[in-house]
Amino acid sequence: EHRSHRRLELQARDDMAPLQKDARFNDKNGTGETDAEDGKAQGEGGGNLTACRSIIFENPVNLLLLVVPVAMYATFAKWSESAIFGLNFVAILPLAGILGAVTELLAQSVGDTLGGLLNATFGNAVEMILAVFYLRKGPSQIDVVQGSLLGSILSNLLLVLGMCFMCGGAKFHVQTYNANGARLQAALLLLSVLALVMPSLASMTTRHHGPETDLWISRGAAIILGIIYIMYLYFQLGTHPEAFVSEHADEEEVTMGPKCAIFLLVIVTLLVAYCSDGLVDSMEGMIERCGISRSFIGVILLPIVGNAAEHATAVTVAMKDKMDLSLGVALGSSAQIALFVVPFTVLVGWAMDVPMSLKFQPVKTGIMLLTVLIVGNAISDGESNWLEGAMLLAAYFLVGVTFWFIDDAKRPPQQHASSWG
Repeated sequence: EHRSHRRLELQARDDMAPLQKDARFNDKNGTGETDAEDGKAQGEGGGNLTACRSIIFENPVNLLLLVVPVAMYATFAKWSESAIFGLNFVAILPLAGILGAVTELLAQSVGDTLGGLLNATFGNAVEMILAVFYLRKGPSQIDVVQGSLLGSILSNLLLVLGMCFMCGGAKFHVQTYNANGARLQAALLLLSVLALVMPSLASMTTRHHGPETDLWISRGAAIILGIIYIMYLYFQLGTHPEAFVSEHADEEEVTMGPKCAIFLLVIVTLLVAYCSDGLVDSMEGMIERCGISRSFIGVILLPIVGNAAEHATAVTVAMKDKMDLSLGVALGSSAQIALFVVPFTVLVGWAMDVPMSLKFQPVKTGIMLLTVLIVGNAISDGESNWLEGAMLLAAYFLVGVTFWFIDDAKRPPQQHASSWG
């Protein structure tokens, strides 16, 4: 028995000898690089090319990339403000989608913890960049920043989720998803509503001392919301990941090396920043020329810029009966904006000495509260159908009509119509 084991061991060693020789002596130009290592490098390079091709060519929204150089030249050459606004608005649409896709690929390559932080930082980079550029203009643009943040949350909760429910429900009788994670994200959104309500409630007390008190309440609330968001990330990635597990997590994923992803992230972020600068600078002229409400631009139009590609992805996967992924986009993005981007803008305003506060107009706070309550009720059972989607879309259209008419800066209808002539 011992001899037979010895014979098998020697035979295995003889079989492995050619492979060891190939690995030891198949050197490229004396650098010590083996065929296996070279193949790994070629595989990584091929993976980067495949990922870039997938990001750019698989999303039809990216056809609008052709507008990016035109928009940049329009800003540089100082074309009319309405042309600059329109071109930069269209140019940011595909750039925002690419920025989100590259961020996700980079997050996959660096692990769950760092990946979660990257998604938090760059997942809503367009909203943060626009907010910073608007705050640079001073206190006069605070209402636009507040409107864009509110609009991003509303568009995710009502427009995107409604489209997902309706388009998916038109194809499938009933769709199911993980209700535990959805309910938790709805509760976090309700907490953020409380932070928005507190400054307004404080102004009703007899001991209220004016806007300065609102500002300090907002800054304290921003810090608390930021801490809760960090705890939420730890809960999602560390202690309770099962609450957010998708039933369709077994698909083949596109991968990209971290160096290539960081390079693309920097380039796309710079392009977004340049186009955002042109968009912000031309907005006032756009309002004066076309008579569009400032509230409508902030709540309805600007959120479309940062979320269009993401919205299209959510609806596409909903039509494939992957509702966990769709809710991850709609509710997850809303939670990120409410708990991370909103506090970020308050703290950035603090650093810039701009009185950015959480005291939104009462109509905005009320709409936010009712939206969170409606969505929380719709998702609580873990099932969706097309009628629930239609109701959420109807709520979004009601919001759009409201913000079209409530702004005092909007011109009379006859002037608005003639301004396009």
